[in-house]
Amino acid sequence: MERAYKYRLYPNKTQQTLLEKHFGSTRWIFNYGLEKKIKTYEKIKKSINCFEIMNELPKLKKENKWLKEVNAQSLQMSLRQLDNAYTAFFKKKNRFPNFKNKKSKNSFSIPQGNKIDFEKGIATFIKIGKIKLIIDRTFKSKIIKATISKNRINQYFVSYTTDNKKNPIPKKVKEKTTIGIDMGLKDFIVISDGRKIANPKFLNNSEQRLKILQRRASKKVKKSQNCQKANFKVAKLHNKIKSQRSYFLHNLTYQLTHENQVESIAIENLNIKGMMKNHCLAKSIGDASWSEFVRHLTYKCKWYGKNLLILGRFEPSSKICNVCGQIKDNLKLSDRKWTCKKCQTEHDRDINAAINIKKFALSPALSGVEPAEMPH
Repeated sequence: MERAYKYRLYPNKTQQTLLEKHFGSTRWIFNYGLEKKIKTYEKIKKSINCFEIMNELPKLKKENKWLKEVNAQSLQMSLRQLDNAYTAFFKKKNRFPNFKNKKSKNSFSIPQGNKIDFEKGIATFIKIGKIKLIIDRTFKSKIIKATISKNRINQYFVSYTTDNKKNPIPKKVKEKTTIGIDMGLKDFIVISDGRKIANPKFLNNSEQRLKILQRRASKKVKKSQNCQKANFKVAKLHNKIKSQRSYFLHNLTYQLTHENQVESIAIENLNIKGMMKNHCLAKSIGDASWSEFVRHLTYKCKWYGKNLLILGRFEPSSKICNVCGQIKDNLKLSDRKWTCKKCQTEHDRDINAAINIKKFALSPALSGVEPAEMPH
């Protein structure tokens, strides 16, 4: 099982220049390979693989001497990534790969020769040398590859993909050790045991300041230094919101997967892409970042040996009374509480939904059927 560890890098000016050359060269070779694939397919109706383009690298280095300054492995990895994107498109798993530009994500991978000294806080890379980094956690697993990236506010990071040989075995699904989770907008999640985690609404809290900075940036002369400074402030605030959201999601999912009394977690398979088409809710759903929450919960359940039970998206979890099973068809989104006409039980809409999610997820597990597979 693979695990990734991400650290903040602090390169000096010389190293920053070298890293920028790597970003530019890997981007250029990606575009070169994509153009060659498109033209070849148009001519002979066949696709060429990354190894055929890799064979051209010695010739390309003679024609473009600046390619010699970067790590050859990084150029090869860029072509491999192109091959993966191209294959994913034909398997209908992704969109057709686009040509990269300077505004695209800046990153490149190094598969070999990566070392990290946890005591001194130094990372070593081929053709780049030693770079200082902040150590917040350590690992003993074998490094498969290192990916260096830069964000919009010129912060550098390295992500080590490691081979973790330990693969925890999930325990049996039991009713006592299972919780149901209902995702929402008023409360971020509601758990079947009655707990409610408030929605932090990071974008909403910073929206007023963001509007001011965007308004100032729009009034600057395009491509001027003042315009770049104003845009940098906008990007800095966006990065702050992203960091706040990431910190919140990591802490929450870590707590959920480390509770001693919890061995199984049940969630709904929401159609988040479809819900984002609702212009009234799109911004709130994007701010809540449900997709990222599910992604974090998925891989952490796999890491720590927890069961993740995925419930079908068409189950009416909010409308069913968890006591007697009576369905309230006319339940509106604005109805936060309702009373069952059959058993007279008063329900909190979200807690009732979380309890029903747990019940629906347990029914196949208790009858001997395997828990739902975790999405990849």
